[in-house]
Amino acid sequence: QVQLVESGGGLVQAGGSLRLSCVASGSTFSRYAMGWFRQAPGKERQCVAAIGWGAGRTFYVDSVKGRFTISRDNAKNTVYLQMNSLKPEDTAVYYCAADYWGIGTARRYDYEYWGQGTQVTVSS
Repeated sequence: QVQLVESGGGLVQAGGSLRLSCVASGSTFSRYAMGWFRQAPGKERQCVAAIGWGAGRTFYVDSVKGRFTISRDNAKNTVYLQMNSLKPEDTAVYYCAADYWGIGTARRYDYEYWGQGTQVTVSS
């Protein structure tokens, strides 16, 4: 069982930056692939970035490539999402998710555990 708690969301102007953090409970964090998903009102939940359990594989959706960076610190049981050059279309609730022994896919249904989400709002 893994519990995930996100933080770092907020209101930022277009062009600004935010760093999201997700802290996981338990001692086996390094065995989990971690993903960051987002869901805007009226839209499906979408994976924006993911990192495999060994951190050797990462995924980014095309719309965030070059702007967002996912990283993990296994010693701190934490995964990060650094978001730069934010755009109004990045506005959404951002969720982190964990997939045991996963490789870091974009498929929502690969992930067994989810956080409660943190709101990111980008004003124009």
